[in-house]
Amino acid sequence: MAEPRGHGWSWLSWERSQSGSDDAEHRVLLLPGGLCTADEYRELLAEPALAAVRLTAVTLPGHGGTAPPRDFDLENYARLAAECAAGLGADVVVGHSMGANVAIEMVATGRFRGPAVLLAPSFSRQDESRFLRTLDRLTPVLGHLPYVAMLKLLDGAGKDGPLPPERRAELIADLRRNDPRVIRRVMRGYLEYLDRYGSLAPRLRAAQGPAWVVHGESGDGGITDDERRILLSRPGIRVITLPGESFFTPAEVPALVASYITEALTVARAPAPDA
Repeated sequence: MAEPRGHGWSWLSWERSQSGSDDAEHRVLLLPGGLCTADEYRELLAEPALAAVRLTAVTLPGHGGTAPPRDFDLENYARLAAECAAGLGADVVVGHSMGANVAIEMVATGRFRGPAVLLAPSFSRQDESRFLRTLDRLTPVLGHLPYVAMLKLLDGAGKDGPLPPERRAELIADLRRNDPRVIRRVMRGYLEYLDRYGSLAPRLRAAQGPAWVVHGESGDGGITDDERRILLSRPGIRVITLPGESFFTPAEVPALVASYITEALTVARAPAPDA
């Protein structure tokens, strides 16, 4: 299959999971965390509070063992995800971890102007785990081998979280579908994106549309005091800290995430103020 405009696979070919009626009045695009698949949103797709909403969870190309794009820059992922949101008629975009960073770039560039629910984004390299940063520093010498090791060390991921062991095992199995050579390129593109801006907090503050920024006290993603201050300086941005560890946020607290989506949809439904 040819790659359109050289940016990567068309979003029409992406793996996806959906719930709600195809003719629902409101639609939400769900972007999973790095290396995860659309199945990360299984619990959210089943939330009764969102039964009347058309939810579409997609797997980003190159993640979860899917066909990789030619361009691994996060800006390219944001371009493609924005095309996906437009094609689906999404009123709200939800992203988790790296998917949240894709959503930040979508709103920062104005490619998506609706509300965004951002679960465990990293606003800077400092916010990312030391483990991931160390793996990336080893790749110039060791190539993809650090990520071979990483895939063997995933059993502890989210072990202190609320997920049942069997569900956590399913999500870890999805992570192990990834090709270490592709992981290397995904992570390099992601960390280089963070380095280009230093911090994404000013980009999100300058963007249009409301945003919900949701972080656990520990686990996936992080936020500095300065980044929190910058975000809270704009009305329309909420910063929410969840108690304890958060690693697979959409699967761990789907009812809470659903409540933020409901709030976001309420804003999206509101008539625009008179000019």
